Amino acid sequence: MLYLHGLGHFHPENVITNRFISELDIGSDEEWILERVGIAERRTSLPLDYIRRTKNCDPRAAPEASTHTRAEAGAGAGRIALQRAGLDAGDIGMVVSGTSTPHYTIPAEAAIIAAELDIEAPCLDINAACSTFVVQLAHIDAMDPARTPSFILVLNPENYTHAVDYSDRKVAPLFGDGTSAAVISAREPSKMTLECFDYGSRPAGWDRVRIPTCGHFYQDGNYVQRFAIRTATEGVRKLQDQYPLHRNRFKFVGHQANFMMLSTVCRRCEIPQARHLHNVADFGNTGSSSAPTVLSQNWERLGGGDHIAVAVVGSGLTWGHALLKIESDEC
Repeated sequence: MLYLHGLGHFHPENVITNRFISELDIGSDEEWILERVGIAERRTSLPLDYIRRTKNCDPRAAPEASTHTRAEAGAGAGRIALQRAGLDAGDIGMVVSGTSTPHYTIPAEAAIIAAELDIEAPCLDINAACSTFVVQLAHIDAMDPARTPSFILVLNPENYTHAVDYSDRKVAPLFGDGTSAAVISAREPSKMTLECFDYGSRPAGWDRVRIPTCGHFYQDGNYVQRFAIRTATEGVRKLQDQYPLHRNRFKFVGHQANFMMLSTVCRRCEIPQARHLHNVADFGNTGSSSAPTVLSQNWERLGGGDHIAVAVVGSGLTWGHALLKIESDEC
C-alpha cells in the first residue's frame, strides 16, 4: 500500500480542434472524428502553423519546434503536486519518471525534470508505455518501505503529438500532449491510499502498437481496442469483487484512449457515467499521463469513502490496475 499526498498535471496551451484536423484535408471531418472516437479537442506543444505546414512528416524536427521543453512540462506538473502535498523540492527523496515518447535515450527523463525542479535525489525511469503509471506504483510498492525515502515524485511526461503523422487520418485525431505528477510515500500516512496493484504483459503482441526510433506512431487499432476493453473490464470487475460492500461508491478512471472504449467498460462493469471520471473529450489520448491527469483535474472533487478503480493499458502489450481509496471523514 502507498499513500498519495498530491497530484499535478500540465497541458500545453495550443489546442487542436476537430475543425483544425478537418482543415488538414486528410479525410477526417469533424462529425467523423466525434462519432469514431468521441474527442473534440487535444493539446499540443507544437505550433499549429508547424503542424499545418509540415504535418509533422519528420518527427526528428518536433522537439526543436516545441513551444516548451519536457523538463518545463514535468516541472509544471510537479510543482502543483508538491503544493497540494504541502511539500518543497527538498522533501523529495527519489524521482521516478516514465514516458512512451522520450526525447533522450540517456539520461533518464527523471533526472532532467529533477534538475528543473532543483531536486537532488536518485532518479530513474520505468517504462511500460501507456500502462506506466500503475507499473511505476507497483514497483515502488514492492520495495522495502524501510529503505525508501519518505516522499517520492512520480512523473509521466508525454509528447505524443511529436510522434503523430498528421497526414494519417486514423492517428491524427487521437493524441494530445500532457504530463502528470504524483507525490507518494510508503511511510508517511495520508487519507488517500493506493493499493491492489496488478499488472502484466502479453509480449506476443508487442508489434501491435509501436513508435520506432525517430518514427511515427502505429497501431493495429481494432486488435488493440479489443485488448483494452477486455483487460480494463477484467481489472475493474476484480476490484469490484474485492470490495462488494463499496460498489455504490466505485468510480472509474481508465486509459483515455477514446471515449467509446471507456463507455464500453463502464457499461460492462455497470458504472454510471456520473461515476466515470475522464478528460479524453477535451485532451485526447495523452499516453501514460492520461489516467493520472484525470485524477489530478478532479483533485478537489475526490470525496471521503470513494473507491476509484484505475485501469490502464498500453503497448507491449501491457495492462495495469490499482485502487485509490479515500478515507471517509467519519473514520
